[in-house]
Amino acid sequence: MFSLSLYGERWVNMPHVETQMRAFKVISDPKGFEVIGDKTRRRIIYILRARDLSVSQIAEQLQVTPQAIYHHIRKLLETGMVEVAKEERIGHFIETYYRATAEVFEFQYGERHPKEVGESETKEAIRALERVGIVLHPDDDTISRYVELTTKMESAGAAPEIEEKLSNMPEIGLLGAQHARKLARSLTMTDKQFEEYQSLEREARALLRSKLAERTQTTHRNKATR
Repeated sequence: MFSLSLYGERWVNMPHVETQMRAFKVISDPKGFEVIGDKTRRRIIYILRARDLSVSQIAEQLQVTPQAIYHHIRKLLETGMVEVAKEERIGHFIETYYRATAEVFEFQYGERHPKEVGESETKEAIRALERVGIVLHPDDDTISRYVELTTKMESAGAAPEIEEKLSNMPEIGLLGAQHARKLARSLTMTDKQFEEYQSLEREARALLRSKLAERTQTTHRNKATR
């Protein structure tokens, strides 16, 4: 599972226009993960969360050619991350405006998605942790095993029908929707599935903790004793 939240980006001159938008959307199409791997497409999704824009307006905001934006928009439309918001006639032309389909996207690649993608994202997450002082030194075998465990965790107690219904409720806020999804998964698990999930989570945690740099472990132990 991979969640994409774009709140961390910072842009100027982006007035906010209220539109009815899902708090989150689950993307299970394997192509979706590859599509969102492009930085320009992530930037497009971010600005289309704020307001409806045409291709020419997006191109101006991102300082990219309209032809390139057309290409990216087509990919985002195909995977359901962008949709047509409206069309306006300007002279003899019809201008199409687009918007993001959700504030946050969750990518469930599971067993249908190449394992290499999960490993690549795990490595990126580890690099991000290093920037906040949590240093890991896992080898390729460790990362491979970690991805296997998290994939099994995703499969344990999965409730795709309920999650899809929740994602189609734009009146529910982001935090409320995320909490509802966690509760739904927990409450619909059998006792056996829940025990399996906890066992997998403990193994995944222990696996990565065994690769913590000594300096990181010492720092956190010192903070805990203060």
